[in-house]
Amino acid sequence: MDWGTELWDQFEVLERHTQWGLDLLDKYVKFVKERAEVEQAYAKQLRSLVKKYLPKRPTKDDPEVKFSQQQSFVQLLQEVNDFAGQRELVAESLGIRVCLELAKYSQEMKQERKMHFQEGRRAQQQLENGFKQLENSKRKFERDCREAEKAAHTAERLDQDINATKADVEKAKQQAHLRNHMAEESKNEYAAQLQRFNRDQAHFYFSQMPQIFDKLQDMDERRTTRLGAGYGLLAEAELQVVPIIGKCLEGMKVAAESVDAKNDSQVLIELHKSGFARPGDLEFEDFSQVMNRVPSDSSLGTPDGRPELRAASSRSRAKRWPFGKKSKTVVTEDFSHLPPEQQRKRLQQQLEERNKELQKEEDQREALKKMKDVYEKTPQMGDPASLEPRIAETLGNIERLKLEVQKYEAWLAEAESRVLSNRGDSLSRHTRPPDPPTTAPPDSSSSSNNSGSQDNKESSSEEPPSEEGQDTPIYTEFDEDFEEPASPIGQCVAIYHFEGSSEGTVSMSEGEDLSLMEEDKGDGWTRVRRKQGGEGYVPTSYLRVTLN
Repeated sequence: MDWGTELWDQFEVLERHTQWGLDLLDKYVKFVKERAEVEQAYAKQLRSLVKKYLPKRPTKDDPEVKFSQQQSFVQLLQEVNDFAGQRELVAESLGIRVCLELAKYSQEMKQERKMHFQEGRRAQQQLENGFKQLENSKRKFERDCREAEKAAHTAERLDQDINATKADVEKAKQQAHLRNHMAEESKNEYAAQLQRFNRDQAHFYFSQMPQIFDKLQDMDERRTTRLGAGYGLLAEAELQVVPIIGKCLEGMKVAAESVDAKNDSQVLIELHKSGFARPGDLEFEDFSQVMNRVPSDSSLGTPDGRPELRAASSRSRAKRWPFGKKSKTVVTEDFSHLPPEQQRKRLQQQLEERNKELQKEEDQREALKKMKDVYEKTPQMGDPASLEPRIAETLGNIERLKLEVQKYEAWLAEAESRVLSNRGDSLSRHTRPPDPPTTAPPDSSSSSNNSGSQDNKESSSEEPPSEEGQDTPIYTEFDEDFEEPASPIGQCVAIYHFEGSSEGTVSMSEGEDLSLMEEDKGDGWTRVRRKQGGEGYVPTSYLRVTLN
């Protein structure tokens, strides 16, 4: 079934239908264009979102990247970014394959439709003109017939009239004959015009217009087929990216499954393990009883012989590292500002980097040597002397790196021994400490007159210590026995708690860092200085000593 046969009389209907089809095509093109804009905006927003939440710092400088949950989050963001890229591909495909191509095709269809309807209107106009000519010839034939009949009646009436002259009768008969001849000519013209019109009308309805309608049908069917293919392109654009989007979603799933709580806990330990030993028990400071020491020139106390309570109180209020606020530290090359475990890791990292650089420089030196040998054997390839500056520079870099490697190896060995010793402290913390030396600490027998000290003790029991006495340093008299200035000759750590109750001694807590002021002279005592103030002797067996 075709339009030319079945819709031969529906010219206006076909005109409206074909115009509606082209409008639908344009509407679909507009829809796809807006859909592509939505996809583009969606992709842009996704990329902006990913950029907002991606880490700002470089990966190697961000310690958080070592956690599996952070790695999974970054991987998820990357998969979302790839997903946004696929949405951009969808928008691009829709814009090119649908919008541009269908818009161009729509313009071609409009031109073709316009041409077909112009041809149909011309055929209609020609048929209408032929019908007008037929009508004119018909009216002329009718008029001429009436005139001929009238002339015949006039001639017949004059012929019967006895009063009419012969000339009038002859004239009337000639006029009737002329009119009759004109009527015959009009009849022949009308018949020819009618025959011509019928032929043109048959050609119009059975040949010309059916061909035009068939062309319009073919055009509309091609447009419909192309529009259906355009509908399919919308789904095809999505199907093309489905495999990649599937991989993105699989990547997100893998990222979710990669989160390892146990691993993250271990990473936190590796990142922040200090290597310090746990602090020991706090000593009991009894302020209800006065100290039983006899003041002397070298005794530990205030000038009036009373014990220095403020100094002891200040020691009890000393900050314990896990709970106190961290002060600003100066970054050192050997990372000694870090806790032992972190120092060891940083030194290990620096050592590995130096070794890599050293290996790279040595490989470059070997390559330059081989190149120099080739130049010496084949002078036309290059001048061997031109490589000397580079070889010298490489050798200088190798020497520098070797020195740095040795330096970091020494620091690393020291850091590792420090970590091991701290671990030993943790294991042996609650073991029984060795007995202190049986001999008295130095200067214990060189006290000044005992009677004066006894008087001072009695007077101190009668009068409370003054504010001035409380602000006096704890070693006011004892410092006279130590030559000023005194610089530490090393560092040491208290392995056990010691209560310095004798003259010349100083108390220390287990795990406390001390400055070494004087080595053991063979009597079992070592002179140290506390960081919060106070200097005196402690048992050497209670210390782990590191000399500068």
